[in-house]
Amino acid sequence: METILSSPSLSPLFNPKPSSPKTLLSPSLQPNSKSLLLTKPITSSLKKQSVPSLKTSLPIPKDWFSYAQQGLAALALSLALNFCPLLPSGNALASEFDVLNEGPPKDSYVVDDAGVLSRVTKSDIKRLMSELEYKKNFHINFITVRKLTSKADAFEYADQVLERWYPSVEEGNNKGIVVLVTSQKEGAITGGPAFVQAVGETILDATVSENLPVLATEEKYNEAIFSSAKRLVAAIDGLPDPGGPKLNDNKRESNFKTKEETDEKRGQFSLVVGGLLVIAFVVPMAQYYAYVSRK
Repeated sequence: METILSSPSLSPLFNPKPSSPKTLLSPSLQPNSKSLLLTKPITSSLKKQSVPSLKTSLPIPKDWFSYAQQGLAALALSLALNFCPLLPSGNALASEFDVLNEGPPKDSYVVDDAGVLSRVTKSDIKRLMSELEYKKNFHINFITVRKLTSKADAFEYADQVLERWYPSVEEGNNKGIVVLVTSQKEGAITGGPAFVQAVGETILDATVSENLPVLATEEKYNEAIFSSAKRLVAAIDGLPDPGGPKLNDNKRESNFKTKEETDEKRGQFSLVVGGLLVIAFVVPMAQYYAYVSRK
């Protein structure tokens, strides 16, 4: 008992030297210091599940045909992204059909689909039309579009807008529509019976033939719209007609040749070509004849 409880019995745990032979424990049961120091750590027997790599999931081309297929697919995708038209979004890409469907503007008198009017012009139009509507109870809308695809000219489109925005005669009686097509450099004015009577056929024809097309040809779209608005307002108020730009004053010089100049140049060109052809055929034949006659 003394030997078992004595302190030397615990020495193998702290002392690497072998214990005293006086102990009752057999050598096979004595703790080995090396086994304590070299004991392997306990590890889990569960294996980690291997995560499949992304590289192995992709097929690796093994020949030139696979490379060619991938290259053609990438080229087709690039061409599709570059040349396919994008879907229109917002008012920036609005068309003539969007103008019809959206209806008359609520906070202004201008629908600038072509994007050619400045902020100052829109503000001046709003001020001028507000005064006209307050005094005379006439409402005029101004529309600019880039081009027309559904109608032949601006007059048909203006009538279509008037019928769509104001379906009944009562709604469109005192309404006016002014349309300017920037690509075709033309315009049109239409309206209800009361509007046409207040303005008069003479002013309507003069505005359509002078203010809108002449200034649009020079790409003065702001002046074309605002001068037309002032001319219509003056007619409704009974004031003198301010007039519009004259065709002769704004006529541009043409760079094309006239028919007479073209015919004259064509005759000169024919003579030159004919002379060159004669020289090209006659001179070699004369040289050959001289060479043969010498022999």
